Amino acid sequence: AFPVTPQPGVPPEEAGAAVAAESSTGTWTTVWTDGLTSLDRYKGRCYHIEPVAGEETQFIAYVAYPLDLFEEGSVTNMFTSIVGNVFGFKALRALRLEDLRIPVAYVKTFQGPPHGIQVERDKLNKYGRPLLGCTIKPKLGLSAKNYGRAVYECLRGG
Repeated sequence: AFPVTPQPGVPPEEAGAAVAAESSTGTWTTVWTDGLTSLDRYKGRCYHIEPVAGEETQFIAYVAYPLDLFEEGSVTNMFTSIVGNVFGFKALRALRLEDLRIPVAYVKTFQGPPHGIQVERDKLNKYGRPLLGCTIKPKLGLSAKNYGRAVYECLRGG
């Protein structure tokens, strides 16, 4: 479910349809390969629009996607498809992904990790405490001193 605020003059149904299209098979330009295949089986569909209580210009767009749109067992592919380009769409003033329900049939395509936490702990020789990971941003441009400070603050929990 996407809370959506259309630009002035854009009807909610059009905004919902645009979200469904842009987050599945739609594109902002015509491409020559469009004529080589029918994309109907891959299209996202906005099946319901409802107003947000107390918000005159905000609506909830409910969008369904066919499972064939997504690569099996790939969270990255699924999220890239659903939230990739749609947030920069010009017909919308605001958009947020608020609810995502993943069908059991798709969940079953995930194989899970190749091994469990015990193997990771054994490799690292770390036991009895959480294992944490993070990415320092920005990844470029920090001096060694400031990078060290960022790492320290991250490890410290700040």
